[in-house]
Amino acid sequence: MSITTESPAAAPGTLPRLRMTGRQKLVLTLLLGAQFMIAVDFSILNVALPVVGEGLGFSLGHLQWIATSFALAAAGFTLLFGRIADLFGRKRLFLGGMALLAASSALGGFATSPEVLLIARVLQGLATAAVTPAGLSLLTTAFKEGPLRERALGLNGALMSAGFTAGAILGGLLTDLLSWRWAFFVNVPVALLVLALAPSVITESRPRALDSARAGGTLIAQRPRLDVPGAIAVTGGLLALVYGLTQAGETGWTMPTTLLALGAGLALLVGFWFVEKRAAAPLVPVSILKRRSVIWGNTAGLIAFVTETSLVFLLTLYLQEVLGYSALSTGLAFGVLGVGTVLGGTLGGRFVGRYGNRRTIVTGGIVQALATAALVALGASGGWIWLLLAATFVGGVGNMLVIVGFMVTATSGLPDEEQGLASGLATMTQQVGITLGIPVMSALATARMGGASGSEAVLDGVTFAILVNSLVVLAGSVLAALFLRERRAR
Repeated sequence: MSITTESPAAAPGTLPRLRMTGRQKLVLTLLLGAQFMIAVDFSILNVALPVVGEGLGFSLGHLQWIATSFALAAAGFTLLFGRIADLFGRKRLFLGGMALLAASSALGGFATSPEVLLIARVLQGLATAAVTPAGLSLLTTAFKEGPLRERALGLNGALMSAGFTAGAILGGLLTDLLSWRWAFFVNVPVALLVLALAPSVITESRPRALDSARAGGTLIAQRPRLDVPGAIAVTGGLLALVYGLTQAGETGWTMPTTLLALGAGLALLVGFWFVEKRAAAPLVPVSILKRRSVIWGNTAGLIAFVTETSLVFLLTLYLQEVLGYSALSTGLAFGVLGVGTVLGGTLGGRFVGRYGNRRTIVTGGIVQALATAALVALGASGGWIWLLLAATFVGGVGNMLVIVGFMVTATSGLPDEEQGLASGLATMTQQVGITLGIPVMSALATARMGGASGSEAVLDGVTFAILVNSLVVLAGSVLAALFLRERRAR
């Protein structure tokens, strides 16, 4: 794709500012729309869970599986699908994932039993695991490394974070005004529109050269190979780990099922490392896992998603159990957080381009940590809502600076043939972080409450978990400052 420069003459000694072509804008709009819809799916059912449970006969203990079944599939299969996108075509996987999302959303909307709804949620998770890394790698290969890619990734991060907030608001509105079924149906026309436009707008993106062999002086292309043992190990490990974390938040950290799942997950992930060291065509080359940008970029991203998504959960408890807000009012209160994340995402690409990725991550982390720490002062009266709104707005800006810095760091300095892999790792980091944060912070708040009930006990547990949350963000900023290598600012 060509890149044009603005026509006015640049000042002496400065570079002309790059701007997107019309086709790049179309590609960006289409991919961002798809990623926004995927982000909405993560949270659109959260505020409607009690209503869904009543409508389909879910028991209270099994209600959390509506969210967990989606998260397990989305987190467990992301890395595998990211590699499949590299080998067999990112556009092809993207379109297949969107078609699956449309079909599974229709299935969920028409569900008449808990079993059918859970099948639909698993299929939605699989669609997410296919669409997100494929879409992100299509985005990074459509824009060369530099200011335009940083701007595109900033917008992508802003819209994904805004999607989480919009999902909560939209879920509350649809449930109150129509039915919880429209939380599923709303995906269908959007997915069909993307499927109609994408074939003519997006060009196929796949490595220029795959495995090849020379026979008799002639170069012969070989069929792409997939590391099946590695795929089984990493997918099984992630599924077991996420399941164990979910069980820890629900039943406790010392229960046999929790310990068994966590132990199996860690054993499989350790086994994955050794499988990759010996594989002829590894799912994840060990060399990429040794890159400082990949390791510490993904560490920063993991902390950003763990802390911000779990903070939303903690503040939901505060708003509903302490201040007595309804589900819809709670969703609307998080609209201010959504505005902050959009602002942070739009500024993030420029910040990276001017100050570098490490400074962006460290600055954003410190801003998020301070804003989160301010929430420890929350009290039981309604007037504290103003502190919540101000702190979540500022914290949202800081969190998005970290996320944009993480996305740029984790996908930079790599050839096009590894973009699907890098995007898969970054997406897996995001989805594991979203899934991991809530059970961990929920367990901390519950332990602090010590079995007590009532608004005062909830407030004490929530503020304690918020304090830990802010300290984790601060620790992530320190690690990034110490170990993340700075890219030279443009």
